[in-house]
Amino acid sequence: MTKVLAFLLGTMSFAAAAKAEIRSEKIQYKEGSQVLEGELFYNDEWKEPRAGVLIVHQWMGITDHEKNSAQKIVEKGYSAFVADIYGKDKRPQSMEEAGKLAGQFKGHIKQFRTREKLALEAFQKTKKVDPKRIVIAGYCFGGTGALEAARAGLPVVAAVSFHGGLATPEPEKTKDVKAKILVLHGAVDPHVPQKEVDEFFQEMNRAKADFQFIAYSGAVHAFTQKEAGNDPSKGAAYNESADRRSWEAFSDFLHEVLSNIPPSVK
Repeated sequence: MTKVLAFLLGTMSFAAAAKAEIRSEKIQYKEGSQVLEGELFYNDEWKEPRAGVLIVHQWMGITDHEKNSAQKIVEKGYSAFVADIYGKDKRPQSMEEAGKLAGQFKGHIKQFRTREKLALEAFQKTKKVDPKRIVIAGYCFGGTGALEAARAGLPVVAAVSFHGGLATPEPEKTKDVKAKILVLHGAVDPHVPQKEVDEFFQEMNRAKADFQFIAYSGAVHAFTQKEAGNDPSKGAAYNESADRRSWEAFSDFLHEVLSNIPPSVK
């Protein structure tokens, strides 16, 4: 019994030590006079840059949801950077405020893409990430952003959308998409009607994109976010099964798209 207890305590200590290795730091960058503040996550013991994931936040801005995802990504051996799209001084305090900010960028896609490009460059400058081995991923509003980064041809290996919008103002301009794409979608998401799904398929096929699309039964919008509650009739709700399955699909996708790319820096 004593040996078993010692083993369990040792295992717990090892796990705690491993978690303690994760570091985070705020990183400021700018678009004109607007200060943006992202957050970098990495393992302090790493001696060389790692493949990484650039995370784009949902409409409420940077929250614990994105930070928790970043930590889980670091535990998998990748560095992570949570991008700031809105601005350091712009953190929504209500859904109404979040809707206005998200709408501003969805209505000005060029600026949305610019903010993502600046976040990508800030991530690369940290020296914690291999600049040639970055995947962009986002939630809801951020999922839309990840797809816009791929449409814009930003230098990322792949783009992943968790319950994000699929439409873009000028789909006819989407051509020769190089980034591989993974869409993780709620099969009954009322915010993304079937017409939008069909048009996305048409757009991606025209652009000769390498894309995967997974729809989770019973899942509506925001299915990875516990803050969304548990009532699907409201159109946005947490779904434990879809959350777990989508994270597994995301993890497998990261391994697929990054494992065969040799490090570009040492």
